[in-house]
Amino acid sequence: MKVFCGIDWASDHHDIALVDTDGQLVARARIEDDAIGLQQLLDLLTEHGDGPASRIPVAIETSRGLLVACLRSTNRPIYAINPLAAARYRERHTITRKKSDHLDAMVLANILRTDAAAHRQLPADSELAQAIAVLARAQQDAVWDRTQAGNKLRSHLREYFASYLAAIQPILGGLCSPVARSLLAAAPTPGRAARLTRPQLRAVLKRAGRQRGIDAEAERLHTALRVPQMHQPPLVEDAMGRQTLTLLRKLDAACTSADELAEAAVESFEQHPDAEIITSFPGLGFLSGARVLAEIGDDRSRFADARALKAYAGAAPVTRASGKSRSVRVRRVKNQRLAAVGYVWAFASLTASPGARAHYDRRRADGDRHIAAQRNLFNRMLGCLHHCLTKRTPYNESIAFPPHPAPVLAVAA
Repeated sequence: MKVFCGIDWASDHHDIALVDTDGQLVARARIEDDAIGLQQLLDLLTEHGDGPASRIPVAIETSRGLLVACLRSTNRPIYAINPLAAARYRERHTITRKKSDHLDAMVLANILRTDAAAHRQLPADSELAQAIAVLARAQQDAVWDRTQAGNKLRSHLREYFASYLAAIQPILGGLCSPVARSLLAAAPTPGRAARLTRPQLRAVLKRAGRQRGIDAEAERLHTALRVPQMHQPPLVEDAMGRQTLTLLRKLDAACTSADELAEAAVESFEQHPDAEIITSFPGLGFLSGARVLAEIGDDRSRFADARALKAYAGAAPVTRASGKSRSVRVRRVKNQRLAAVGYVWAFASLTASPGARAHYDRRRADGDRHIAAQRNLFNRMLGCLHHCLTKRTPYNESIAFPPHPAPVLAVAA
């Protein structure tokens, strides 16, 4: 008897439902989110035919958590069902729109019974690939947090300290640079900044790690921070300076987290056997390569072909046709993290690969806007990446972008 398992996940407990090939409920249970509950689940599966040769597949509405990690270690098929898809399936089983945890577990089990082929299993990635995914995603989150914290601080500084923003504009990294943050910590208000002496500015630059051109930079900052500007009332300006220090601490924490996680992600990525192939592509460094590997994994059976990978990344368009109408649109449902690093990859490859630059220029000449041309280039690069990872061969510029023959002009007789 073939059995399918559905798990309605919650924060502190989980509802289990087992159904057979006829859709009949053969077992149900509620377990706690702990080791005892996990053992109860494994015992329940064993009672209904689960074994090393034939694992009972499991459907659950999440791909993360301790329960999923422990079930993955048993080498069983696990399907992470989108909650929106599960809600649509629920309407097939009840028209009264009733909802319960037990019903949701049965719906998930019946999804596997009827439409398992339409859903993707969790990939069988290696432990190292899963660790890289944790670090790379955390680093990307830290970068987004850093950007948000920087935007909040910049918006606040525009209200009372415009001369500081003008002074740090030439500094590489802008507000997130160590020099800019050290300078703001030393003088969070226009009045205190105007009183900074040249020796104090040199000390700030050295404390931030600056090693060259200290005297010239101190002189530039000394002049820039004394440019006349509009002022808030003194008490208000002092209060806004205190708020600046609070926002600055958040920015410092985000910058430190991003840097430390980037170092850890790169260190783990360098140990992976796919790192050499991924970094052979123009525009992909160790950090961006770690982000790519984190999203595509190292389970080569995950994507049947390059088209599946392109659709997963959102690089392939969506064609909608009905009768005589036909439209080609941008794919909105995609892996947002992979799409984000894809634009960085495509942009960086423009200066690192003559073939990529020529491909981008052709798309622009055909009428594509900048983003559309970059997305098309990312689509091309993903096809090459799928081929190289499958064949275990590094990137080859002449194969990826073969030279186009020069057009032959007809000569009039």
